[in-house]
Parts: sequence; C-alpha cells; structure tokens
Amino acid sequence: MPRLLFALILFLFHLLPAAYAQESQVSRIAPTIEAGQLVIEADIDFTLSGELRNAAQKGVPLYFTVDLEIREPRWWWFDKALVTTGQTWRIQFNALTRQWRVTLDELSLPATTLDEALNLVRHIRDWRVGPISQFKPDVDYQGLLRLRLDTARLARPFQVDALNSNAWSLTTPWKNFTFTVSADTLRD
Repeated sequence: MPRLLFALILFLFHLLPAAYAQESQVSRIAPTIEAGQLVIEADIDFTLSGELRNAAQKGVPLYFTVDLEIREPRWWWFDKALVTTGQTWRIQFNALTRQWRVTLDELSLPATTLDEALNLVRHIRDWRVGPISQFKPDVDYQGLLRLRLDTARLARPFQVDALNSNAWSLTTPWKNFTFTVSADTLRD
C-alpha cells in the first residue's frame, strides 16, 4: 500500500509542471526605438479553452485586448504615468466564406485557421506607442503589459456566460519590464 501511494504521489508531481505549462503568460517584451517612436514587440503564450474555441468556430467574435502602461519612477510621489494605452484585436469566423478575419483598428487580415488568426495576437510586432521625445535620457522606465479576453465587447448573452464560466476568462498576469533611453537616441 505505501508503494502504491508513493507511486501515485510521484505521478501527480510529474503532472504538476504540465498543468502550469498551460497557464497564459507574456513571454517576451522588447521595447525599441524606430523613427522617433517607442515601438513594442511582445510574444504571448495562451491557449483557448474548448468552449471559447467552439464559440469562435460558430461565428462569435472574440476580442483580445493588450494593455500597456509605462511609468517614470519618482522618489517624492507616486510614479508618473507616461503611457497608458491598449490595442484590441477582433477575431471572427465567416461561415459563408469559410474564412477567419483578424481586425485591428481599420486593418483587416484574412486567416485560414483559428490558430493562424491567434498567432497574429500572440506575436505583437511594430506597435508604436508614443513619441520618444516624452522620455528623459538615462532614466529606468518601468512598464507593464498584459493580454485579456475583452468580455465587455461581447454580445450581451455571451457577457452573462463570461460572468458565470471560467472558460470565458482569459487573462495573462501583468509582465514587468524596464528600459532606458540613451541621450544619443534622443538627439537622433
């Protein structure tokens, strides 16, 4: 009996890392400067629940919002918020054309599969968040980034489902990052 119990505990500990591997998270954030603008690139690891995937395949639009905050630390008061912005993607399946559409602002891109559409959300590229002139040289700026399923944009019946079901709650924890702007970069 003790051997069986020990084997069961060992088996459960073996499954524990796999359970944590499924957790949604921001895996990489790379702030860069291009043409006088602060540009963010990020990679986000997440998977859709079966219920969300099923709803999307039936034509329910899903809205994914990335929230970004950049703060300047101050020793004498609260940190100063320099950038507070977001970006929202809409992913929807059109049953008539049998095609997925990913919409970001006025840009609409086709995709052949749901996973291809989600890859556009998972890999954020060339997101221009503000002019570099608002930053001071040689200051360690602190940033936060997260992705969430924006349930407030869903149709009302699905908003009720989102309140009552964990399958409709997809949010990554805030990911911290820091960066510094050099004086040479500000002069260019």
